[in-house]
Amino acid sequence: MKAKVLLSLILLCGSLAAPPARAGDAAPAAPAACELPSYLLTSESQLPKVADAVKAGKPLEILVIGSRSTTIPASEDASYPARMQAILKDKLPPSETVHVSVEIQSKKTAEEAAASFVKLMEAKAPTLVIWQTGTVDAIRAIDPDDFRGAVTEGVTVLQKAGADVVLMNLQYSPRTETMISVPPYLDNMRVVAQEHDIPLFDRFAIMRQWNDQGQFDLFSPSRGPELAKQVHDCLGRALAQFVIDAAHLEPAQQQN
Repeated sequence: MKAKVLLSLILLCGSLAAPPARAGDAAPAAPAACELPSYLLTSESQLPKVADAVKAGKPLEILVIGSRSTTIPASEDASYPARMQAILKDKLPPSETVHVSVEIQSKKTAEEAAASFVKLMEAKAPTLVIWQTGTVDAIRAIDPDDFRGAVTEGVTVLQKAGADVVLMNLQYSPRTETMISVPPYLDNMRVVAQEHDIPLFDRFAIMRQWNDQGQFDLFSPSRGPELAKQVHDCLGRALAQFVIDAAHLEPAQQQN
């Protein structure tokens, strides 16, 4: 059963791949399909190091730590980290350097991923780390308390290394919702975010909102490249806006 769940999630990740964007393309206006309730894009926690970097005109180095669903081999420019980078460059001052890199921790639990964080932070020294986790733990039915402990340890390492942190939870898939128990992992990530006063990007709720409201059909096994491109673009836009809002950047610091 777990093998079938993993296969379903892999197919979902692959189906959300998109063709690469052309270099130099300006970020177009957000399509209606990307619309979300404001509560899904706001956080009471802040990103002070991001704010300081932008205000000082220093490079904004963002590291996304995730799984296969984070990026698409041979189509990196279409993945949501790349789209987030494009949107941030469009919204922040022209003098602001924004660079988003991706570290793939394929098939690793939170504990396994966190074990590499010390060396990873020494090598990358990012301003902001976006840590996407929970899927592998849910598939393997890792004890939720152990999962929470691993996420806590990982966040602690990232913060001690001097980075702002955003936690990103699992992606939503109606095809696998009944096969794995997701709520304990969603709840524990929310607890860790609250305990450490860091923003939680609720990817699960965002994707479920799009599916339930009919913006995207995430149940259908046959998805065309255009739908895939829209989903990745919308996630990138949502994450970029989430970062800007959590950093409390003033309008004068943005292009639009």
